[in-house]
Amino acid sequence: MSSEVAARHDAKKLVRSPSGLRMVPEHRAFGSPFGLEEPQWVPDKECPRCMQCDAKFDFLTRKHHCRRCGKCFCDKCCRQKVPLRRMCFVDPVRQCAACALVSHREAEFYDKQLKVLLDGERPRVLPGTAGPRRLSEAAVVQLSSSDRYLLLDGDSRHEIEISHIATVQILTEGFPPGDIHTYASLLGSQPASEGSNARATGMSLQYTTPGAEGMTQLKLTAWEDANASKRQSTAWLAAMHKAAKLLYESRDQ
Repeated sequence: MSSEVAARHDAKKLVRSPSGLRMVPEHRAFGSPFGLEEPQWVPDKECPRCMQCDAKFDFLTRKHHCRRCGKCFCDKCCRQKVPLRRMCFVDPVRQCAACALVSHREAEFYDKQLKVLLDGERPRVLPGTAGPRRLSEAAVVQLSSSDRYLLLDGDSRHEIEISHIATVQILTEGFPPGDIHTYASLLGSQPASEGSNARATGMSLQYTTPGAEGMTQLKLTAWEDANASKRQSTAWLAAMHKAAKLLYESRDQ
């Protein structure tokens, strides 16, 4: 991609919505795959009472809309102002308690894990799995500055558009051979299986490539030797696991 084209793709504009100021891409198609659309606000006439504590709205009890879910709340139930980067808000915005908790958790991804992905690392690329050309096992893998591409740079260069990733699966130890469990089953609140000592060792991505039939698979694992390379590649994979969760949420919106 030329620098001129990349600049057009990264161009942003400041817009004002009922919820606040947002810094959004000039072209909708070039938005972050982790982004969320602003919700439709519940119409005032449909919420005479707080949707959390059931307090009746009147002159003293004012009505507020959560910028993340769009529901109506009283000030007590919707008083927190929290950054909401997935909707590109410039300043922290008013959110209900449940949404504020989720936004606080996501802030860790943007403050820490996204930087890890952008810096890049050398997880082990399993031979012959990425695209039509074989990549080095020690290829550098990083997220592009626009969040839209996964870049692999080794003996050859390969790009994977994040929006073309169809499935993300976690590779684990502690399960029967060949048993692959999904991201949700391992990183959700429940154990992957009863009495399991499963340990995530890597991830498998399946994605589509323009002009090619079927799916292409890419497997990334942590290096096995207990040194800095293993720790760093494991940290990168953990950050990518979180990114996958946000990607699924964006698609399910």
